[in-house]
Amino acid sequence: MNRLGQKDHETLIEMALAADGEDSNGPLCETISNTESELRSNSEGLSSTETSLLIPDHQVISKRHQSKDSVFFRDGVRRIDFVLSYLDDPNKEEEKKAERRREFEKNLQKAGLELETEDKKESEDGKTYFVKIHAPWEVLITYAEVLNIKAPIKENDIPPTVENPLDCILEPFRLPEKVMHPEPDYFTAPFSKSRQELYLIDNESTFFSPSRRNRIVYYILTRCPYGTEEGKKKFGIKRLLSNGTYTAAYPLHDCQYWKKSNDPNCDNERYTLYMEWARFLRFYKEQPLDLIRKYYGEKIGIYFAWLGFYTEMLFFAAVVGLICFLYGLFTMDENMSSTEICAPAIGGEIIMCPLCDEKCEYWKLNTTCESSKYSHLFDNVATLFFAIFMGIWVTLFLEFWKRRQARLKYEWDLVDFEEEQQQLQLRPEYEAKCTHKKKNPVTQEMEPYLPLTSQAVRFCISGTTVLFWISLIIASMIAVIVYRLAVYAAFASIMENTQTLQPISGLLTPQLATSVTASCLNFVIIMILNFLYEKIAVWITDMEIPRTHLEYENRLTMKMFLFQFVNYYSSCFYVAFFKGKFVGYPGTYTYMFSRWRNEECDPAGCLIELTTQLTIVMAGKQIWGNIQEAIVPWIWNWWGRRKARCNPENLYSRWEQDHDLQSFGALGLFYEYLEMVIQFGFITLFVASFPLAPLLALMNNILEIRVDSWKLTTQFRRPVAAKAHSIGVWQEILNGMAILSVVTNAFIVAFTSDMIPRLVYYYAYFTNEDSPMSGYINNSLSVFQVSDFLEGKRPENNPENFLTCRYRDYRYPPGHEKKYLHTMQFWHILAAKMAFIIIMEHIVFIVKFFVAWMIPDVPAEVKARIKREKFLTQKILHEYELDKLKQKLCECKTYENMEKEVIATEGKVELSQAM
Repeated sequence: MNRLGQKDHETLIEMALAADGEDSNGPLCETISNTESELRSNSEGLSSTETSLLIPDHQVISKRHQSKDSVFFRDGVRRIDFVLSYLDDPNKEEEKKAERRREFEKNLQKAGLELETEDKKESEDGKTYFVKIHAPWEVLITYAEVLNIKAPIKENDIPPTVENPLDCILEPFRLPEKVMHPEPDYFTAPFSKSRQELYLIDNESTFFSPSRRNRIVYYILTRCPYGTEEGKKKFGIKRLLSNGTYTAAYPLHDCQYWKKSNDPNCDNERYTLYMEWARFLRFYKEQPLDLIRKYYGEKIGIYFAWLGFYTEMLFFAAVVGLICFLYGLFTMDENMSSTEICAPAIGGEIIMCPLCDEKCEYWKLNTTCESSKYSHLFDNVATLFFAIFMGIWVTLFLEFWKRRQARLKYEWDLVDFEEEQQQLQLRPEYEAKCTHKKKNPVTQEMEPYLPLTSQAVRFCISGTTVLFWISLIIASMIAVIVYRLAVYAAFASIMENTQTLQPISGLLTPQLATSVTASCLNFVIIMILNFLYEKIAVWITDMEIPRTHLEYENRLTMKMFLFQFVNYYSSCFYVAFFKGKFVGYPGTYTYMFSRWRNEECDPAGCLIELTTQLTIVMAGKQIWGNIQEAIVPWIWNWWGRRKARCNPENLYSRWEQDHDLQSFGALGLFYEYLEMVIQFGFITLFVASFPLAPLLALMNNILEIRVDSWKLTTQFRRPVAAKAHSIGVWQEILNGMAILSVVTNAFIVAFTSDMIPRLVYYYAYFTNEDSPMSGYINNSLSVFQVSDFLEGKRPENNPENFLTCRYRDYRYPPGHEKKYLHTMQFWHILAAKMAFIIIMEHIVFIVKFFVAWMIPDVPAEVKARIKREKFLTQKILHEYELDKLKQKLCECKTYENMEKEVIATEGKVELSQAM
C-alpha cells in the first residue's frame, strides 16, 4: 500500500473537540494514523465507499477469483477485526445518514483504522454495503496500553499442581489437552508501547488474539465522533445503530461451525468449540473454559465457568433430594395419617363440612385418600433433614465458588483487575446527554455530570414506575386468588354431582384441580408481565442516564431481579404462607371482598399444593426458556438465510454469513444470569416442599449449558469480547437469597407442612402407647353442629340429615363452655412452631457462618502462585529497566550520573527480592 500523505496525530477526544468546540475529558492517548489516506484536496468530495476503500486498484481481487469465506481484506494479509453494514434505502433521511457515515468513517481513519467497503452489488440481497475494519499494529499497541491489556513476557516456570489420584476415573469426562489449554501459560505484564522488546512478540499479526483485537476496535467505535447535530456533539457506533445509519456492527467468527476453514493460518476455534462443546452428545464432558475465554472473552468465560460449577454442585443436592423423595415413596404405606384417611372405618365415617356455601354438599374424608398418600411423598421427616441440608449446601456452593473464581482470576490474568477501564469510563450516552461540566477532583479534568435536581427527578420517575409494575404483579396475583376462590366452589360442586368424574375423584380433588388450573393461569400471566416489563426496565434505566457501564448493568440488574422476584415467587409465597391460614370456621368463615370464601387446605396439608405450584411454574419457565433460547433464534436464522444457502460458498461471504445470524446484544448475558438466579431461588427458597427441585434444575442445566453454547456458537454473531473478574452483582443477590432461604424453609416446615402438629401429638397428645400416631386425624379435626350454620350459608341438600360435620382446626366442640374457641392444643402447636423456627434458623445460621469462616476465599496454593508470579514479573521488569539504563550509560550520559541511576535501580531489585 502506497502512502500518499501523512495525517496529523489526532485522538478520538481531539476529534470530538474539533466537532463541537467544547472541552472534554482530555486525550485518551495519542494515535498515529497509518492509513493510506487520500489527498486532502480530493477527500471532501468522495463518497463513503470511495473514502473508506484503502486498497489501490492493482490490489483489488475479483470476486470471481477469490472465495469470500475469508476473514481477511482482499489483499489476504490484513485481518478483518470488525464489520459495519448499512442498507442502500433511498429516502429523505438517506442523505443525512450518508453524511454521518462519511464523517464517521473519516474519523475512524484519523484514529488509525483501515477500512475496505464491499459494494452492494456484491452482497447477496443487492442492497447491503459492508465496511470491513482492520486495526494495524500501531493502533493495537496504542490502545492495548490504554485498556491495560496484559501481554506475555516469559513462559510460566511454576511447576503444575500434583495430579489428582482420581484423574484416571475422570478420564472419560476429559477433553483433549489442546482443547482445554489452547495457549501456553505465561507470566504477563500490562502492555507498554515504549518497551515492546520486553514482550514475546513472535508475529505482530497474531500477537493480539482476535477477541482482543475486536475489543480494541469496539472501544474506538464507541467513542469516535461523527459530527454535531442540534448543537450537541454526536459520537459512537451505538447511536449510529439506533438511528439506522448502520444496520449492524459485529466482529467475525473465524470459520464456519460445521467445517474447518481452507485457510491454513486459521485456528478454527469456532469449529473446535462446536465439535467439543456445543453439541448435546458431549453433555458429559467438561467445558473448555480456556478456549471459551480466548474466543469470546473473560466475561462470557466466567459465566460458563459459574454455570458449570453450579451444575456440578447441584448433583449433590439432587442426589440427597432424590433419597429424601424415595424415603417418602417407600414409607408411603406406613404413613398413619393417610392410612386412617383411607380406612373405611375411620375416613369413611368422618363427614366433612361443605367446601363452599349453599351449593356444595357434605363429603366423606376418605375421598381425599389418594391425595393424602401423595402428600406424604413430600411431607415427611426427610423434609426437615433436606431443608437443613440445603441451608448448608447453599453456603458450601457460594464459598467453593469464591475459591473457583479466585483460581480463574489467577489463570486468566485478572488478579490485579478491579473493573475493566472500559466499564468504569463514562458511557458515551452519558457524555452526550450531560451538558453540564465540572472538574474531577482526582484527575483535575473537566468532565460532564448530571445535576442533582435532574437525578432526583429521574429517580422519582424510575421508582414510581417500578412500584407501579410491582403493584400490577400483586393485583394480578389477587386476581388469580379470586379465580381460585370463584372456581373452587364450581369444581367442588361439579365433582360431587358429576358421575363421569367419580372414577378420578379420589385423585383429582377440588383443591388439586383448582391449584393446577390456577398455577397454569398464573404462569401465563407471569410470562406476559415479564415480556412487557423487560422493555420498561431498559427504558427507565436509559432514562436515569447511568454514569458508567458497570453502573448501568447494576441498576438494570436490580430492577429486573426485584420485578422477577415478585413476579415468580409471589404465588408460591401465597400458597406457602397465606392459603388456609385465615379461613375461619363453619358458620363464621372469612371472605375476600365480602364475597368469596377463603380457600382451605387439603386435610393432609397445603404442602402438596405448594409442590404443584412450584413444579408448574419452575418446569414451565425452564421449558419456555429453552424454546426461546434455541428454537426462536434458529427459526429466525433459517428464515433470514434461506436464499443464501443456495449460493456457492465463494459468493456467500464470511461477513454476510455472520450478518444473517442473530445479534447477541449487550444484555444477552444478563438474561442468562437472570434465568439461572431465578432458578436458584426456586431450589433454595421453597425446596422443603419439593425435594426433587434440585434434580429438575440439574437436568435443565445440563441441557442449558449445551443450548447456550450451541446458540452462541451457531446461531449468534460473535459477541464483542469483554473482561470480567467475577459474576458481579449477582454474587450479592445469591448471598441474599441464601440467607432468605433459611427463613422461608423454616416457615414452610413449621406452618405449611403437618410435621409440627404431628410431633406435638406424638409426644403430648397420643392416646395409644403402642401406636402413638393412631388417632391423629380424628384429633386434628374439630366438630361443628350443622344447626349453627347461618341462613344463606347452610347447604341446600342434606339428604342423610347429618347433625354434625368436621373441619380442619383445633377448636372446642358444640356444647363446651368455650364453644368454637381455640383449644390449648392449638396454642401448644403454635408455640412449638415458633420455637422450631427460632431453633432451626439459629442452628443453620451458626453452621453457615462457621463453614464460611473455615473455608478461605482464595486457596493457599493460588496465593503462593500469585506471590511467586508477582515477584518474578517484577524482577523481569527491573532487569529490563536496568539493561536500558546500562545501554544509556554507554551511549549518552556521563558515567557519574548514570552510575547513580544504576545503583538506585539495583537497590530496587534487591529490595523487591527481600520483600
